[in-house]
Amino acid sequence: MTDGATGGKHADGRRSPRGCIFKRGSKYSVVISLGVDPESGQRLRQWFKVDGNKKDAEKLLTELLHQHDAGAYVKPERMTLADFLRQWLAEYATPSLAPRTVEGYRTIITAHLIPSLGSIPLTKLRPDHVQQYLTTMLSGGRIRSEGGLSARTVHHHHTVLHDALQTALKWGLVARNVADAVDAPRCQRAEMHVLDEEALQRVLAASRSTDYYVPFYLALFTGLRRSELLALRWSDVDLAAGQLSVSRALHQLRDRTFVVRAPKSAKGRRTVALPPSATAALRDHLDHQLDLCAKAGSALKDDDLLFQRVDGGPMLPDTLSKAWARLMTHLDIPGVRLHDARHTHASLMLKAGIHPKVVQERLGHSTISVTLDTYSHVAPGLQEAAARHFDELLTRSSTVAAAAAV
Repeated sequence: MTDGATGGKHADGRRSPRGCIFKRGSKYSVVISLGVDPESGQRLRQWFKVDGNKKDAEKLLTELLHQHDAGAYVKPERMTLADFLRQWLAEYATPSLAPRTVEGYRTIITAHLIPSLGSIPLTKLRPDHVQQYLTTMLSGGRIRSEGGLSARTVHHHHTVLHDALQTALKWGLVARNVADAVDAPRCQRAEMHVLDEEALQRVLAASRSTDYYVPFYLALFTGLRRSELLALRWSDVDLAAGQLSVSRALHQLRDRTFVVRAPKSAKGRRTVALPPSATAALRDHLDHQLDLCAKAGSALKDDDLLFQRVDGGPMLPDTLSKAWARLMTHLDIPGVRLHDARHTHASLMLKAGIHPKVVQERLGHSTISVTLDTYSHVAPGLQEAAARHFDELLTRSSTVAAAAAV
């Protein structure tokens, strides 16, 4: 072992003759043994630069040895982009990301990235390959005979490729992330459609006699996401305190199975205060659920979902969204999706002068900048109101100063 070697350790501390971690200055490298060349008799080794600290190096060593033992290891110079993207989906994306996110990534990778770029060796991928791919997707090319994908969609393709290559860089499979050298297509912020106060009241009145009245009410009066609404259990609701706890999100995958996960960020786990009217709506909903249970000869349990089908299964996400869409059509309110109920809640609160920090906490945004960037431009009059308040503040200060001088 040469000077600067930290030793051939697995992440659990065991030493291995099959792999070592070397440190030169502040940089780490991993070397694994690939056996002996049968022709020359020389020991074969593969070196990997580590983009990170010692813990990252130990993790990479463990992953590489596991791949080698499982027969899945491919030397970087022989690995195609398709090989790596499939490996990245299986070993990084699937364990680390939300199931719906993985589904979207898999579609982009299998339907677009692999057919177009997959045959290129990973280490031979160049910025011009990526640039040509993005241009082809925008113009149509081999994927679509007429027209191309939207700038927003192609921007997402770039994001997926960049994220995957960033992992390849961290794993030491490539020397740089070539997607860094290519600018993703610029895409304008999607236009946000929100309900005003009058339209909101129309929605509630029109849905009052339906099974969707309470979920629509909560969406509008709490700003919860659809996945958060459908994951709510009665144990998450405190009617006496007038609040509910958000700790889960329910998703349905393309194979129709349900997945319940924790929120995307720590801020997503939150307690949301309920307006009195929403608390009253939930009390009525609870009474209705208790009546249904009594008729069925069963008891309502704490872990029962607030919104469920007759068979006790979760209310289907698409069913809720389609019910909202039908209601919008009936009320002649175009372009407003169920997710826009969340935007409506935030916009009306900001318009009413509620501090953005409070809005951030209610929505579960990771930072207040997300809230401000998303909603400040959709609350009419915020800039004007701020200017008036500033003027009034200075006027009052001037009046007080003049009175003190007398």
